[in-house]
Amino acid sequence: MKKQINITLNGRRMRLEVPAHRLLLDLLRDEIALTGTKEGCGTGDCGACTVLLNGKPVNSCLILSGELHGADIVTIEGLKIGPEFHPVQKAFIQDGGAQCGYCTPGMLMMSKALLDENLNPTEEDIRFALSGNLCRCTGYAKIIQAVQDAAAELRARNV
Repeated sequence: MKKQINITLNGRRMRLEVPAHRLLLDLLRDEIALTGTKEGCGTGDCGACTVLLNGKPVNSCLILSGELHGADIVTIEGLKIGPEFHPVQKAFIQDGGAQCGYCTPGMLMMSKALLDENLNPTEEDIRFALSGNLCRCTGYAKIIQAVQDAAAELRARNV
């Protein structure tokens, strides 16, 4: 059964007709061609598919498209601020927070969500926030450093 939904995706309003049972992850990747959001496990355990839904991080592999009417969704493609990278993106590049890059979109989206709530996170806060995002390449040290550096840049901007 198809359902009409109106969403805002990366700041752009869209009207879509979607199968109500289609997953948000599949809608983004297959229908809208935003392939930055990755499928890792398909069960909500790895965080690779994290997007922001109404400002909160969610695993897009667990969200049905039929539930999205009126939703505001931000994907990794919407993280950039105009032509400029978001501070978390800059910090991940600067600090080497990505290796193979597969988990990076989910890590970046979760990091942004954390920093939207807390511009002065402790290492423990960062580890807790990222605990649902798995990375098989790094030891997380560079990722944590990148989030700390992004927080510092965002704090400096807010002064």
